[in-house]
Amino acid sequence: MLLACLAAALAGGAAAQSPDTHQHRFHDAERWAQVFDDPARDAWQKPHEVIDALRLAADAVVADIGAGTGYFSARLARRLPEGRVYAVDLEPDMVRHLAQRATREGLKNLSAVRGSPAEANLPEPIDLALLVDVYHHIADRPAYFARLKDSLKAGGRVAIIDFRIDSPVGPPRAARIASGQVEREMAQAGYRVAESHRFLPNQYFLVFVPSGAAR
Repeated sequence: MLLACLAAALAGGAAAQSPDTHQHRFHDAERWAQVFDDPARDAWQKPHEVIDALRLAADAVVADIGAGTGYFSARLARRLPEGRVYAVDLEPDMVRHLAQRATREGLKNLSAVRGSPAEANLPEPIDLALLVDVYHHIADRPAYFARLKDSLKAGGRVAIIDFRIDSPVGPPRAARIASGQVEREMAQAGYRVAESHRFLPNQYFLVFVPSGAAR
């Protein structure tokens, strides 16, 4: 199962994006890329449908927080030719891999960023923060997302995708967080649910905006 129960935070980040690897570290990015970027993942992760549902402008600035090997980051960079994608991860080898992938695939609008357990360390304000199978690895979630608001542009959003409690795949059930708890914790951090998508077979998909944002 997925990720090594990293007690303090995002550790390994989007490494959490695979349902079968919970008890591992992620220092060998090339090896993990074979798992995280396996084309078979597309059937249940539905990356194109996820990106479509986010309705991003071509020049949007997006942070893929917990990007791992870049499963979503690379796709976002291709879909946003006039925009910018920041692929954020805690694991140094993942950050290295992300930077090399951007160069190898000619994704000039994709930048690798090393985040910290407390914040994403983004270099500019963003239109969207995307966290896929990462939320349950963040330690002090209300504080983390309260700080993240400072990095959102006016109209900025936070999209959270994570495994449902009853999903047949994913991290151990004890490590999962129900969507209702996500909503409560995000409310503590100063957000409200703007959208809830239900097309993913194993995960919930919630989009949040700051509580004061216009409806």
